[in-house]
Formats: sequence, C-alpha cells, structure tokens
Amino acid sequence: MIRARGELKVCIWPDYFAISFRNPRNSELEGIDIDLARALAARLSVRLTFVETNFAVFMDRIEAGDCDIAMMGVGITPARAQRVAFSRPYLASPMYAVTTRNNARIRNWSDIDTPGTVVAVAAGTIMEPLMSRTLRRAELLVVVPPRSREAEIQAGRADVFMSDFPYTRRMLPMHDWARVIDPPDRFGETLYAWALPMHDAPWLAEVNSFVGAARADGTLARAAARHGLTPILIR
Repeated sequence: MIRARGELKVCIWPDYFAISFRNPRNSELEGIDIDLARALAARLSVRLTFVETNFAVFMDRIEAGDCDIAMMGVGITPARAQRVAFSRPYLASPMYAVTTRNNARIRNWSDIDTPGTVVAVAAGTIMEPLMSRTLRRAELLVVVPPRSREAEIQAGRADVFMSDFPYTRRMLPMHDWARVIDPPDRFGETLYAWALPMHDAPWLAEVNSFVGAARADGTLARAAARHGLTPILIR
C-alpha cells in the first residue's frame, strides 16, 4: 500500500530532543528518528511526509490511518501493545528527573517523593503511569499539550519533571536553568521502538527488516552517535 501510494506518513512528536525535534533556531527537524525515517523512505523509494502529533494522541492517529508508523521513540508498554504493534526495539532508557539549578528542596533523587513536592509528567508518556504508581507522598501533575513541563517548572507550578535520557541530555545545553538528577538502579528502564497499526504483518516484517539492516550496516549506530544516544543504543 505504501509503495503503491508512493508516500510514507510518519508520526513524530516535534518536541522530543534528539529523537524527533524541530529546532527553533532554523525550524528544521532533527534527531535519530528523523534520520531513520528518511532512510526508511529511501529504502521504500517513496516520498516522506512527517505528521506532527504528541504522546497523548499518537495511537489515535495511527488507528485513524493518519500515519503509517510512529517514529518518535515510543516506549513499549503493555497498555500500548493493546492498540499498536511494535517494531524491534532499538533504544533502552531509564527515567531521569529535571529540576532547576536553584531549587534548594530537590537536590537528590530521595527528595522527589516528599510531601509538598509537585512532580510533572507529559500526558500520554510512559512517565505518567510509572510515576502514578510510584509516588506515595508527592503530588503528580499531568501536563497536557500545548502546556509544557518546562513551563510548569519555570512558573513554579512544579518542582521537578520526569523524562528520559534523550530528552534530558539534549535539553541541558539549550536551557541553562536545568539540572538533571540521575536515577538509582536504572529506575523505570524502558525499551523504545516504533509503533505501527495492529494486524499488518507484512508491514511489521518490512519495518523489522529495516531495523535489522540499519543495525548491520551501521546506519543505526551512526544516527545514535550523531545525536548523542550511543549510551542507550541496543546493539
């Protein structure tokens, strides 16, 4: 169908540093999944169309046929697997905490789940159910687009937000107010893959073949290195 149509429609979240990020300095898309989406389209000999979405609604977009695949570092979870198929995973990341440099209350990981602390997560991300079942004393704030976790922190409505290796490592050079707290024992480590429509075995096989080829010929490793993701690359 994709080859016959001559177009590959790829869902992305354009705020995902190092994965599928629209750089505000030049409005260009960049990240490992942007590179790999272009490589996949070239393999299929079709034109590439990016469909911008977010983690709260990307599965709706896939089910509606708005995109053929979501290439936006999608964490594999049982709940998501009820609605979408997953490619072979290519990244694995634990969860990290981000706060401000001048936040005197949150200095260490143990300071996060304390009374009076507000912990922000983006709606629909894997951090939402993870922190919902983990927090015992802190308050959970679920941030729905177009609001952002960064804005909630800077406005003082949240003390800390949770994210992963790609997002936190690339945001540090862009936000001089941010400080990242590493987790203990690889807290919340999750496998990342691409999400596809359910019950389309030939398309899933095609994508998995691409993952294998990209791993074998170094395309995946080069893309990971280009965007600072080598530490979480699944080899």
